Amino acid sequence: MKNAGGRSGRKSGGRAARLALRHAEKPVFHPADPGQISGAYKPLTEREIKRIYDSALTLLADLGMGECPQDLVDVAVAKGAQYRDGRLHYPRAMVEDIIDGACKSFIYYGRDNAHDFEVGGNRTYFGTGGAAVQAVDLETGAYRPTTLQDLHDFTRLIDTLPNISWFTRCCIATDVPDNFDLDINTAYALIKNTTKPVGTAFTLGSHVDPIIDMFDMALGGEGRFAERPFCKAHISPVISPMRYGEDAVEVTVACIKRGVPINSIIAAQSGATAPATLAGFLVQSLAETLAGLILVNLFKPRYPVIFSNWPLVIDLRTGAFAGSGGESAVMNAAAAQISNWLGLPSGIASSMADAKAIDAQMGAEKALAAVTAGLSGANMVYESSGMMAALLGASFEAFVLDNEMLGHVNRTLRGVEVNDETLGLDAIRSAVMGEGHFLGEPQTMAAMERDYYYPNFADREAPITWTEKGEIDIRDKARAHAKKVLAEHHPDYLGDADAKIRDRFKDHIR
Repeated sequence: MKNAGGRSGRKSGGRAARLALRHAEKPVFHPADPGQISGAYKPLTEREIKRIYDSALTLLADLGMGECPQDLVDVAVAKGAQYRDGRLHYPRAMVEDIIDGACKSFIYYGRDNAHDFEVGGNRTYFGTGGAAVQAVDLETGAYRPTTLQDLHDFTRLIDTLPNISWFTRCCIATDVPDNFDLDINTAYALIKNTTKPVGTAFTLGSHVDPIIDMFDMALGGEGRFAERPFCKAHISPVISPMRYGEDAVEVTVACIKRGVPINSIIAAQSGATAPATLAGFLVQSLAETLAGLILVNLFKPRYPVIFSNWPLVIDLRTGAFAGSGGESAVMNAAAAQISNWLGLPSGIASSMADAKAIDAQMGAEKALAAVTAGLSGANMVYESSGMMAALLGASFEAFVLDNEMLGHVNRTLRGVEVNDETLGLDAIRSAVMGEGHFLGEPQTMAAMERDYYYPNFADREAPITWTEKGEIDIRDKARAHAKKVLAEHHPDYLGDADAKIRDRFKDHIR
């Protein structure tokens, strides 16, 4: 009788044989790679999506958008919009034509092409976002104002975390008061410390050109960024409810001129700037996200835009923003489902725990949100790591642990492969007729590398072993790892360009 590995009879087992098999040359498998195919969780029916969509188009046509800059009004009216009573109205046919002609996918580049990935389709990637103004200090565990050094350190840390596919600045350098200096130093911290795709914000449209010039320098010459745009702009072009933000429109146009991909974020809050009912919220939020898409495509059709519909929740008992919970999870999943139904590159937000500490509350909130977001089929899941205290804080330990949590989520999304090899009939026969177990079987050894994601920080040992090792909890492990990375990982990604950039921006870069 042949077993799955082609050997006859009983296996010559034993620990030595198992170790030899484990360490023999074999292909490298990654059981939980980013970019898993997803979309199994569908909180809305097709009929419900259509009702929400039709209602959103009604809002855009009948109510329209307020506070529109004149440049936008001129372009929109020339292309079929109507401007009356101080509001810009988008007819249904115009909106649907723009959706049909919009960019459906694009490559989000890293400075190292090993980090490139496609935004669009049915693959899900997890990354960061946020604008925390406090950090959880690695030494004291206390919350304190975030600094420019924190931003450099967070960027260096995520550079080593494989399940975080891109890095959008997660905190504000509160020790850099000037807005231009803040934007320049933020962008510099990103390109100095990682070659993953990155994202940043521009306070004003006039800040775009000098920062893209700096990116050109990092890539080796004028126009290089436009060839491989590795940084996207986080722009919130709409102020809920239903009006444009003039500065954001200016930044949008400036980014289009320099080829910066746009993450067009709508982040209304239930019961405050959008209806408290979940369906009503989704109607308004979809209309506003469409208004952002329309804005970009009016100035440049088919321009790369992430359709980031981020439903946010407030606790209606207190009015405080709540970063997590069942309502947030289901609304973000519904937003992703609608975006996918439209065929647009989608972005949502998850895992921004309300918890203040690395504790059970944090774990429950983050895991619920990340799994739901992943299963929803969103292309880009923002805020998925590091964020605490309902986006007010960022934590080094949380980044480390969230990276591990996202590995489990990716493994969940991957699902179960069913084929002749994985069904394992020969392996079952061999075990039943042989030693009565599967330890050391070639199929088992292959599955160990291919099918299972092994945590580095979660404890799976017996209580007595854990006690003998000092009863170290997961936060202690994460803190030690973060400290080790920050002590040892000092990348030189800019090389000779660093001196040129610092000389060009010597009055601004710290």
